[in-house]
Amino acid sequence: MLDKKNIKDLGFDELEIYIKENRLPRFRAAQVFEWIYKDAASFREMTNLPKNLIEQLEGDFYIGRAYIAAMQHSKTDNTRKYLICFEDGNAVECVLMDYSYGKTLCISTQFGCRMSCEFCASTTGGLIRSMTSGEMLEEVMAVSRDIGERIGNIVLMGTGEPFDNYDQVMKFIRTINHPKGLNIGQRHITLSTSGIVPRIYDFADEKLQCTLAISLHAADDEARSRIMPVNRKYNIEKLMEACRYYINMTNKRITFEYALIKDVNDSIKDAHKLGTLLKGMLCHVNLIPVNKVEGKNFLKASKEKINSFKTALEGFGIETTVRRELGSEIDAACGQLRQKHISRQ
Repeated sequence: MLDKKNIKDLGFDELEIYIKENRLPRFRAAQVFEWIYKDAASFREMTNLPKNLIEQLEGDFYIGRAYIAAMQHSKTDNTRKYLICFEDGNAVECVLMDYSYGKTLCISTQFGCRMSCEFCASTTGGLIRSMTSGEMLEEVMAVSRDIGERIGNIVLMGTGEPFDNYDQVMKFIRTINHPKGLNIGQRHITLSTSGIVPRIYDFADEKLQCTLAISLHAADDEARSRIMPVNRKYNIEKLMEACRYYINMTNKRITFEYALIKDVNDSIKDAHKLGTLLKGMLCHVNLIPVNKVEGKNFLKASKEKINSFKTALEGFGIETTVRRELGSEIDAACGQLRQKHISRQ
C-alpha cells in the first residue's frame, strides 16, 4: 500500500486530472467521486465503472478507511467521543454532539499540536504530523458509518491547529462541500484558530462561507502570552487587525472563543478588558467553562463568575453565549482520550 495513494486525498479537480491523463471520459471522475462518498469499501463495488478502470484504480490507489478504537457515550446528553485510528497507527479524537438542529461533529486536523496552549490536553507530546484532507474526511465518514446517519455540521476544533495545516484543511472544506461528495454546506462548517495571523488574511481572501472562530481566551498580551504562546509571535493588536480585515472582506461575524479559567481570566476586570477590545466589532463571544485536564492546574470558573462575566460583556453590546457543557463525564477536554491511548502503547 506504500506505493499507492489514498484516493480520498484527491479533490474532485485532481480526480478529473487523473481521468483526463488516462484518456478516459470526463464523466468517469464524477462516477468515481460519488462512489467514494457513498462509502464504497473497494473499487470492485463501483459497479458502473468498466473493468479496465477498476483495475487501474486498484493499481494506483487504495480507499483509506479508519477504524474506531474506542468510543465513550455520555448517558446525560448523547454526546459520543471517538478515538479513530489510521493505517500508520496514529490516532485522533472527534466528538459527536446532538443538538436540536442536528448532529455536529468536532474533528481533529493534526496528530498532536505544537501550539502549546497551557490549558489544552492536545498539546501534550507535541505535533506528530498533520492530517491529510482524506484522513479528515474519513473522521466524518467513520462516525457517520458508526451511527448510520448523515452528519450535517462540522467544527474543526479538535486536536491540532487548522491554520498550521492550511492547504489540507482548505482541500478538506472544498471536498466535503462538493455536491457530488458529502455535500455539507460551508455555512455548516466552523473553523477555529489560535490566531495564526497570516493565515487569517489568506482565509479571508478565500471568501468561503464558513464561520471563523478565534480562540482568544485573554484580552491583554501579558495574560494571553502566558497561556497561549502563539500570542508572542502574533499579539492581540495584530490579531485584531487581521480579524477586522476578515470581517471587511467577508461581511461575516467572527466567533471569539473564551475559556473561563478560575483566577486566571474570569474577573469582571477581565470582562471589561474583553468588552473594550471587541466593542463595535461584528462578533459573538462564546464563553467556555474550561474542562479539567490531567496534569494541569487550571480549574473551571464558578457559575456565578461565568454569569457575571456574560452580563458584563452584554453591557458592551456584545452578543454572548455560554457553551453548553457536553459529555463532561467522558474525557471531554480535547486530547485526553488520545493521551490515554498513547500512554498504553
